[in-house]
Amino acid sequence: MLFPSRNPRILMVTPEVTYVPNGMSNIAHCLCAKAGGLADVSAALVSALFEQGADVHIALPDYRSIFDDRLSMLLRRERKLLRESMPCERIHLAEDRAFFYLDHVYSSYHGDNVKLALAFQREVINNIIPRVQPDLIHCNDWMTGLIPAVSRQLGIPSLFTIHNVHNVKTPVAVVEDRGIDVLPMWKQLYYDSLNGSYEEAVAGSSVDFLTSGIFAAHFVNTVSPKFLAEIADGRHDFIEPQVQSELHNKVRAGCGAGILNAPDPSYVPEEDKALARNYSAATHAGGKRENKRFLQKKLGLLEDEQAPLFFWPSRLDSVQKGCQLLAEILFEVVSHYWEDRLQIVFVGSGEYFTHFQSIVTFHNLARRVVVREFDEDLSRLAFGAADFILMPSRYEPCGLPQMIGPIYGALPIAHDTGGIHDTVEPLDAEKGVGNGFLFANFEPAGLRTSIGQAMEFFHLKKNLRNHCIERIMKQSRKRFNHEVTARNYIDLYEKMLRRPLVRNALLTEAPKTKKKEPQRLWCVNESA
Repeated sequence: MLFPSRNPRILMVTPEVTYVPNGMSNIAHCLCAKAGGLADVSAALVSALFEQGADVHIALPDYRSIFDDRLSMLLRRERKLLRESMPCERIHLAEDRAFFYLDHVYSSYHGDNVKLALAFQREVINNIIPRVQPDLIHCNDWMTGLIPAVSRQLGIPSLFTIHNVHNVKTPVAVVEDRGIDVLPMWKQLYYDSLNGSYEEAVAGSSVDFLTSGIFAAHFVNTVSPKFLAEIADGRHDFIEPQVQSELHNKVRAGCGAGILNAPDPSYVPEEDKALARNYSAATHAGGKRENKRFLQKKLGLLEDEQAPLFFWPSRLDSVQKGCQLLAEILFEVVSHYWEDRLQIVFVGSGEYFTHFQSIVTFHNLARRVVVREFDEDLSRLAFGAADFILMPSRYEPCGLPQMIGPIYGALPIAHDTGGIHDTVEPLDAEKGVGNGFLFANFEPAGLRTSIGQAMEFFHLKKNLRNHCIERIMKQSRKRFNHEVTARNYIDLYEKMLRRPLVRNALLTEAPKTKKKEPQRLWCVNESA
């Protein structure tokens, strides 16, 4: 048999992206629409594929208002000409008025997001897939959950990535009213009730977007291996039963994986403009001291470069981030380490914001504990100043602060769950292994114990402590980056396709002794 001479064509379908490589578009710098980590991962993966010479395409909504905001006045006048000159064989913008006038990627109204998702998927299904004719389709989150069913129908392998377990359900009749023909793929979708026929589905069933994506996709991945295992094993009661069941089936069939996200590449202490002083792993000791003094003065904390500084970098919510654990022991911890002048800085918004402020006011801790609303520059400065970061999350699909912290020399104190489990190892300074402090049981006592371990590390001899932090910073830069993430996705693509993404243009003849194999790798259990 002869293998195809061209590279496999990959279509990335995503509702958000941070950037597009310059070579793929004349106005690449304006094609930015971000709401979360999905945008960063999409951009990094597309960029890595493009730079390696892979035949990569991207489909995203045409957020005209958002894109235009990034164009200069002169370029905005020439938008039509620029759009016509874009290399449409690479960039595919889903055209619909639903996207044109948005100020943000997602709406604050649930119903509007459903309309956006249906409009996006309609354009991808009816126009973009037929035009691109991909060899593999990579879908992301519930807003692309219907597309894997189409890929099954067309015989195209699909990867469905779950960045967020948020889910929606919509009546089948509404899906069809929005221009998506359900009939050819109705057996590949997942409904909120059993149906014996297409007519029954249309008459009274709703399509489950997230579960449909999992059910129909040939391969599924979450954004950390541990979180996938936790869902498949039924460890989290907030995961909907049908999502848990279908992911369990995928894992059993060998069609599930976990691939870690990575921090934005701008998170490097050598270049971060938010820092009072930039530093490297080799110069971290002096750099962090100066940033600590600057942050203390800025926030009205006791100015002491020798004081251990703890930083809370996440949302202040009790559902996921574990604020309640720290709230129960906050006064106890500060009191216990009063002579050490222990300090805690919160930079985050959420339900516990006023609660922590009340604790600070009641106990007169303003010189030791500061609570501020989220501000990116302040958060970056805190990473550069802090000795430790606090992440007592109840669950964590991936998490980024526990990766960013070590890059800046701030070691994580975290609950051993999800992506934290995959990125934080218990620290042993003497043996030169590990990068943080973990506790297994989600309770205040566990967090309190880990804070104690962190303080023991803080009081080690300065040379040993600095050597340990330098090692962790260097290792973290190599381990937590988009190149590593992209390489893992590329390996998965090649596994699904059973051929490399970039190959010699010349035809090569397969050895005659080998048995003929299909060009695509289907799920081990087609019904999984």
